[in-house]
Amino acid sequence: MYMQRTFAIIILAVALATLSTALIAEHFFDKEPCPFCLYQRIPFLLTGFLAIIILFLRRPSTLTPHIFMLCGLIYLSGSGLAIYHVGLERLWWSSECSGSLSQNVTLEELRASLMQKAERSCDDVNWSIFGVSLATYNVFFSSILSLTSVVISQRILKKLMEKTE
Repeated sequence: MYMQRTFAIIILAVALATLSTALIAEHFFDKEPCPFCLYQRIPFLLTGFLAIIILFLRRPSTLTPHIFMLCGLIYLSGSGLAIYHVGLERLWWSSECSGSLSQNVTLEELRASLMQKAERSCDDVNWSIFGVSLATYNVFFSSILSLTSVVISQRILKKLMEKTE
């Protein structure tokens, strides 16, 4: 039970720290996120919500290891999103998020796009620390969180199996 609550608190703290840092950078330091930056926030939002569910469970539950496994899969998908974003930043591949217009644009679509605020291009690194983009850091941290979540899930499942024998 202690390990479950501790790791749930860690997941919640990571989610809150990540999301609040992104919002502070966006609103106080004018670091405009691109669409993929916004997509990369979703896994942290989901895992934070799942951590709250675990914390509200009063006693050890057989549902808990499955929730941690789900967190691991969510972090893994977040790492995949971040890898794709790093590829966009380094121009390994292109996307509709490149900030350029497609070839088949009508005059009305062009006029409408000029009237809207332009989205920041996904291949433009807006913020880096020590020369490394935040998407690259996200690949690393999401991968570690994924692996850790799966290991915790397996340990809890093993303890539950030992209790039933």
